[in-house]
Amino acid sequence: MKEALALLFMIVAVLLLSNGLQGYDRTYDIAYGALTVMAAMISGTFLWLWSTRATPLALGMACSWAGAASVMGWWWTYSVAGAPAAMKDAALLFVFLALYFVGAILHFLVIQRSMGLGSRAFLWPVCAALVIATAVSML
Repeated sequence: MKEALALLFMIVAVLLLSNGLQGYDRTYDIAYGALTVMAAMISGTFLWLWSTRATPLALGMACSWAGAASVMGWWWTYSVAGAPAAMKDAALLFVFLALYFVGAILHFLVIQRSMGLGSRAFLWPVCAALVIATAVSML
């Protein structure tokens, strides 16, 4: 835990230093791009773990990280490319969001199984998240 907190403070310091030296936009583009690439690499690692049947959570992790990499990659590209109009309302982003949803739902399914809950219990957090997000968007 101490190492994680120290790493967090170090990364915050580096990002703030970069912001001071290069400005917000450049720091954002570099950090977001690096995170996008790392998410894709992590997704590939979990896909490999799933293929070797190393852990039941691996497919959910692979989908989650692939969804994260895709959504982040979309917004990173959007930022670096200067907010092209073609990307503003493109429905392709929904495909990436769907992949992210699959990863989250598979996580809830594994959690349900590990807790010995009923066969459809994993749907409760998914439905709750959709209801909350819908309510917030209506404000």
